[in-house]
Amino acid sequence: MAIEHAVVLALALVALVFLPCAVALAICADGAAGRFRGRLRERRDRRALQRLDRTLSQRPISLAALDQHQPSIQQIAADLRRLDRQRLGIATRSKVWHAAVLLAYDDRLRLASRCLGVCEHLDQLDGVDLEIERVRVEGELEAAGLSLRPGAPRHQDH
Repeated sequence: MAIEHAVVLALALVALVFLPCAVALAICADGAAGRFRGRLRERRDRRALQRLDRTLSQRPISLAALDQHQPSIQQIAADLRRLDRQRLGIATRSKVWHAAVLLAYDDRLRLASRCLGVCEHLDQLDGVDLEIERVRVEGELEAAGLSLRPGAPRHQDH
């Protein structure tokens, strides 16, 4: 009987000593697994970028040819009207959709500003300042003769 108690006591002491070590090992193993997955993801991304680099170096792309494929001001205006309807309507249902529509809308505002010679700072701003800049650029484009909202009265100086 004394031997059984001694064995149980020894097992209890071993469990008392090694249980915190096992818990710490489990916590550290989770962090190590995350770091391992991160390294694998980085390696996969690096290989994909290397393949893309090899592909692009074999077939060079002319930036001048890409720049010539700019849409017409009529197409840009139609895109702005469509994106404006979407950002005020369907894009309010999802934050992701809303962000994507705003990015596309800002891109078209930049193109229209470049075509009509309107100064814009949409790339440098965010938050409320970006919203204010959008409204300002829309007003400048409207003043330059671009109709952003069909049916809206045009401002004429008398």
